Amino acid sequence: MPNQLRPAVPRRDVRASFTDQTVTVYQAYSRQIADAAVEAQTFVAPFKRERMTWIKPSFLWMMYRSGWAAKPDQERVLEIQLTRDGFEWALAHAALSSYEPGTYASQQHWAERKRISPVRIQWDPDRSLTLAPLSRRAIQIGLSSEAVDRYLDQWITSITDVTPLATRIHRLVSSGHLDAAQEELPVEQVYPVPAHILGLIGGSERGGLSS
Repeated sequence: MPNQLRPAVPRRDVRASFTDQTVTVYQAYSRQIADAAVEAQTFVAPFKRERMTWIKPSFLWMMYRSGWAAKPDQERVLEIQLTRDGFEWALAHAALSSYEPGTYASQQHWAERKRISPVRIQWDPDRSLTLAPLSRRAIQIGLSSEAVDRYLDQWITSITDVTPLATRIHRLVSSGHLDAAQEELPVEQVYPVPAHILGLIGGSERGGLSS
């Protein structure tokens, strides 16, 4: 019997800019929240820590989500550096937002994991310079309760307003200078998530291509 061709499964790699100590994530907020965060170097009022907050390691997914910093209350894009220990704690204490049979033994197991986990994971199509969807997936990490407190009080090492960078890249893309825009992008690579954590978040096994 001839082999049946299987549809390609999109890669789920945690791609980010990172150093030996820190990982870069992005968030977009209103001017009031962004100004206060840059001044305090963490999130303070009018930011509400009791709400879930989503961090995105993919710069271009953040551009897609915020419309190049043009959507209401997302006019300011912030680059947040957080400790790798904190980032990995978040992944290790996460549950997928929706049930997936390949990741969880049963729907009941997923429901219990979700109930006790302060972090949510979603995998959405990553984006190109023109914000077209790519085949690979980008991770979105939602922090709540204990995870938000740890994020604000322990993990953040710096917050920088990178709205001018977003505006500059968008201008280059809009004028058709894609090569120049590409050179301005932050360099993102596959983050070395420990294997046991990859299983918890539905990530792709190492060793495959991540294009």
